Amino acid sequence: MKLLKITILFTFLTSIIYSQESQNETISLETQFDDIYRTSTSYQNYKVISKDKFQKLKQDVLDSIKASQKLISEKERLLKTERENIEKIQKDLSKTQFDLKTSTNKENSISLFGLQLNKTTYNLILWGLVFILTLTLLYFAYKFSKSNVITKEAQNNLLEIEQEYELHRKKSLEKEQKLRRQLQDEINKQRNN
Repeated sequence: MKLLKITILFTFLTSIIYSQESQNETISLETQFDDIYRTSTSYQNYKVISKDKFQKLKQDVLDSIKASQKLISEKERLLKTERENIEKIQKDLSKTQFDLKTSTNKENSISLFGLQLNKTTYNLILWGLVFILTLTLLYFAYKFSKSNVITKEAQNNLLEIEQEYELHRKKSLEKEQKLRRQLQDEINKQRNN
């Protein structure tokens, strides 16, 4: 039973001590300075602070400074990392924008004989060539048909002339034969007489 009481008392005291320590740790420096000022004794115009309280306050101040410096260095490191990330992201963004612009230019242009042409310009050139070639084809088709008509007329005229010539030649041949016949008849008549 006595052991139980001692254990309970010990547990109670340690919980009080730990609660006071955790309270001291969470108390701000300003509160600690105010507390020391109130609890310290006065001598003439000076305040007398106990060495333990001074050492505790000094340790708390140094710990706070150390924690602040650690926090500042951590924040600076984080800030540096974030700046590097932002710089990297900006470089990536610039590269992506450049790639996008290049891709857009490639998409909107066509290479013709080593020259990059806008699709609209390419289409105008292509349709212009098609139009010119169509006009040229129509011109030559017209010329061919006209030449074909002239050639057929010339062939028909030639055929008519050949037929007339053949007819004339036959008539001339017949006349000549007739004349020769008559001449021969006359010669024969003259010989007989």
